[in-house]
Amino acid sequence: MACGFRRSIASQLSRVLDLPPENLIKSISAVPISRKEEVADFQLSVDSLLENRNDHSRPDIQIQAMRLAEKLKCDTVVSEISTGQGTVNFKINRELLTKTVLQQVIEDGSKYGLKSELFSGLPQRRIVVEFSSPNVAKKFHVGHLRSTIIGNFIANLKEALGHQVTRINYLGDWGMQFGLLGAGFQLFGYEEKLQSSPLQHLFEVYVQVNKEAADDKNVAKSAHEFFQRLELGDVQALALWQKFRDLSIEEYVRIYKRLGVHFDEYSGESFYREKSQEVLKLLDSKGLLQKTLKGTAVVDLSGNGDPSALCTVMRSDGTSLYVTRDLAAAIDRMEKYNFDTMIYVTDKGQKKHFQQVFQMLQIMGYDWADRCQHVPFGIVQGMKTRRGDVTFLEDVLNEIRLRMLQNMASIKTTRELESPQETAEQVGLAALIIQDFRGSLLSDYQFSWDRVFQSRGDTGVFLQYTHARLHSLEETFGCGYLNDFNTACLQEPQSVSILQHLLRFDEVLYRSSQDLQPRHIVSYLLTLSHLAAVAHRTLHVRSSPPEVAGARLHLFRAVRSVLANGMKLLGITPIYTQE
Repeated sequence: MACGFRRSIASQLSRVLDLPPENLIKSISAVPISRKEEVADFQLSVDSLLENRNDHSRPDIQIQAMRLAEKLKCDTVVSEISTGQGTVNFKINRELLTKTVLQQVIEDGSKYGLKSELFSGLPQRRIVVEFSSPNVAKKFHVGHLRSTIIGNFIANLKEALGHQVTRINYLGDWGMQFGLLGAGFQLFGYEEKLQSSPLQHLFEVYVQVNKEAADDKNVAKSAHEFFQRLELGDVQALALWQKFRDLSIEEYVRIYKRLGVHFDEYSGESFYREKSQEVLKLLDSKGLLQKTLKGTAVVDLSGNGDPSALCTVMRSDGTSLYVTRDLAAAIDRMEKYNFDTMIYVTDKGQKKHFQQVFQMLQIMGYDWADRCQHVPFGIVQGMKTRRGDVTFLEDVLNEIRLRMLQNMASIKTTRELESPQETAEQVGLAALIIQDFRGSLLSDYQFSWDRVFQSRGDTGVFLQYTHARLHSLEETFGCGYLNDFNTACLQEPQSVSILQHLLRFDEVLYRSSQDLQPRHIVSYLLTLSHLAAVAHRTLHVRSSPPEVAGARLHLFRAVRSVLANGMKLLGITPIYTQE
């Protein structure tokens, strides 16, 4: 595996440079493959070794690289040493490279790349990830969809690295909208509709009662009264609210299951009604709470009266706000989970909100505030279904399935599938996730159904197609080739490029683990799929001698295994159907 080769190179370098091998491991990187020429397998950046020196005392990088290369020797692992632009390059013995990489992929299975020395000494952490977090009875907008798939990816990656992860869905399940809902349901609600389609029906009631409240002061008054009853703990009002919440969660669970997403805890703002009052008392006892002329309470985060740094934490009627409930939730989770890191996944519009929350925790005396992290993402424009703007996540899933089924029918694929509906949904979800994850998470982008479902080019459809095609190869030719194979049969440029690319998987995982960006893994998997497509066209199995066919099947199986590992981390379920 890459780290085995890295360690071998680091050991030789450590003797020459008189540095511990551990200090050199991360300076030795696998070289990205090139279409134009065969490249070395690893390179050492001489610059990274000289980082601690002052600029004026650093010798010419190129001269340093050449001097270092002259002191190194080829051995049973390294067959060639050369220099590049400020680098020392290492080529691994080709037969050793082939044997080691393919054996490692098969032996490590889903852990391939995660056992790398890049992750050695990584302590196991307790990590809380809060994501998705829709508002009951309001639109499940595209921002919630992005939060869902990004949060799922982060949780998957952290779990794969051996951390203990708790996935929390923090629902918008409290506030004035429930006053409107309670009053509205008594006017326009139907029990049977609530039971059969709770999210849809509550949304319809909410839209209708909002219109009525705008025109009729009595409706607005009864909504306010219903919410007051909720706040005061009225048994009947709470029972209706609880029913709305329970039925909504039941439907969310079913829809999230279609997405391949699960949560360990369905929390919500309602949990922190009383605890947010404790937060206000604590702020007051520390002399941080200031009353305004309007009767609201604010906290001055600047400490010097800067009006732009005032954060409102209480309404004039004494009730808490979103920020106060977030403070209460953070304190509660620390008590409950004793987390090492808590990650909030929301759109970038909430950046200031979380800065204020973390800052307030700090001035309240919670030194663990720096363990809290906001992962922001950009805005998606233009996601519409054929019925109009997206209202519910289920609308998106149904649209994906419908469009994918039509695409598959047009290329006569469905006749070979046992469950075309399920396959269409899995391929469509892959397409959606890859489109979303290709760029930086912070970037806004214009959504396009046509671009999502292209079967050629860098799309999720192409990834799924490649995985399915490689799997059908295994199905067709059986698994008798898995015991041993002749490494000499895999020395064509197409094979070597794949092996070199497989070497880099641990670095890509390491990079994503550092910045929590899925784009590194997406780019890697798309390149792997393109390499596999070229190899599939040129390295034939059917017409080759048994020894050659076996070696090639081994290579293709390794590609499919790594492809599946990467897709699962991204939240994609690989399909195993024949093309």
